[in-house]
Amino acid sequence: MAWTLQEARAHLEAWLTADLKLATGQEYWIGNRKLSRADASEVKERITFWRAEVARLSNAARIRRTYRIVPRDV
Repeated sequence: MAWTLQEARAHLEAWLTADLKLATGQEYWIGNRKLSRADASEVKERITFWRAEVARLSNAARIRRTYRIVPRDV
């Protein structure tokens, strides 16, 4: 799937927010129901993935290639 740099940044921001919320507690109780947040290792993997995507897309936007062409008579 292809995404834009802005979309990749939004995903990275969302996963970083999830990581902050995960730090406040992974499990909690509401009445007699136990709720669990996402697995910390999964959040870490997604942050690593989206950081790499943001870096890749940022570098792709900056790279400008110059080609030298030498015409030759044949």
